[in-house]
Amino acid sequence: MDLRIDRRVLLKLAGTAVALSAPGLAAPARAAKTEVNWLTWENLAKDNYLAPFKEKTGINIVKNFIGTDDEQFAKLRAGGGSSLDLITPGLDKVELYIAADLLQPIKTPKIPNAAKLYDTFRTTPLGKKNGQFYGVPFYWGINPIVYRADLMSAEPDWSVFFSGEKYKGRLAMRDYALESIMIAAMYLGIPRDKMFVMDDKELAEVKKALMAQKKLLRTYWNSIADLTNLFATGEVVCAFSWVPPYYDLTARGLKMGMAKPKEGVIGWCDTLAIPKEVDGDRLDASLQFIDYLLGPDYGMQLAVGGPYAQSTSVARDKLSPEQQEKIFIKDLSVMDSFVWKANPPRYNDWVQLWNEVKAS
Repeated sequence: MDLRIDRRVLLKLAGTAVALSAPGLAAPARAAKTEVNWLTWENLAKDNYLAPFKEKTGINIVKNFIGTDDEQFAKLRAGGGSSLDLITPGLDKVELYIAADLLQPIKTPKIPNAAKLYDTFRTTPLGKKNGQFYGVPFYWGINPIVYRADLMSAEPDWSVFFSGEKYKGRLAMRDYALESIMIAAMYLGIPRDKMFVMDDKELAEVKKALMAQKKLLRTYWNSIADLTNLFATGEVVCAFSWVPPYYDLTARGLKMGMAKPKEGVIGWCDTLAIPKEVDGDRLDASLQFIDYLLGPDYGMQLAVGGPYAQSTSVARDKLSPEQQEKIFIKDLSVMDSFVWKANPPRYNDWVQLWNEVKAS
């Protein structure tokens, strides 16, 4: 075999090598990242919800589940941001992540569907720093009063939990300092702009109201499944609740009611946030995924399967009036009554107050 190389071939090979190494010339493109590691609630990451995104982009979603927002925060503080691409903190919790330097600002121009955020979510100061989103509002709902319409004579408001002697021993509240104190403040008429910065005198009034409330309650609930069972047996006829018991028990044939008091309704919203360490292909894939989660395909799945509403209007007109009603987007004026949860500067005092009430 002749191993000699023609001089012209040798020069051609040498020139090619120089060209490939020359500054400013593009090297062969790297393969794009093909997965996003998402830390979220299990009910948001069902396979059928995510399948259209994977089919369209080829990007796989690696699902990691949380039980509480506190657990998620602790995981990031322990260095979890190096292995996670996307997380799902509560709108009221984002400021804690920002203060701990765990998140990066999100480039909303790279998320076309973010332009369709409802005004409530577009203009909220929550989830932002210096006007930039660090947590983009994702999906939301309300925590209303749920009641047995067949066992109560009229639709209740917050006063039933403080002066409803008629239903003594058949009322329930959630065992959670933040919401319980918010509800007492709404009952007492404390303005929303003062609710989370109440002074000693106002907190004393709240404590007095909660002490009176305790005498009327059947229980403080922790498990929504336990509360649903208490409703089913009639042991509880009215409770500050999440929405699921209303739909669950209505489907079983019970006559249930859902009240949204004019004094205010506690609204909740979770966000999509990107850990500080995420960059390059990881960041590009995460932004694509956020856009999908705010888009119509996912919004339709979430509305029917949740049932929950996303924070954008992109799927609204595709839903029937009944579906819109179910996720509170048929009449968007409901948002005007929302009291969004926030982090009280004196929250340790709130927790101490709550523990004293329960121990009384």
